[in-house]
Amino acid sequence: MKEKTLAFLTLFTSLSTLICCALPALFVALGMGAAFAGLVTKLPQLIWISEHKPIVFGLGALFLSIGGVMQWKAKTMACPTDPKLAEACMRSRSWSIKVYVASVGIYLIGAVFAFGGEFI
Repeated sequence: MKEKTLAFLTLFTSLSTLICCALPALFVALGMGAAFAGLVTKLPQLIWISEHKPIVFGLGALFLSIGGVMQWKAKTMACPTDPKLAEACMRSRSWSIKVYVASVGIYLIGAVFAFGGEFI
């Protein structure tokens, strides 16, 4: 599997966990439950994601784990010797780490909203 595809899947699965569980709670907390109900009628896939949240979170954890391993391996890879390419390489590494950390954060926020009530 190509690295760009894996990075996309990592971000996509973490966002789907957020959409599954944190978004409904946010709408209800802000008093926009009717707006969320309208959104669900236009996008019934949101219900499927909510009904199958263990699968969604399992896939999210899998892709985030693979992405973390890829980040760890990329940390020690050499950048090109050309100064412009080396700068681009270091910049892309920096952004890649930021996107990965954001993905993990989004995943954790979704997990708290999805499974937090089960532990209280």
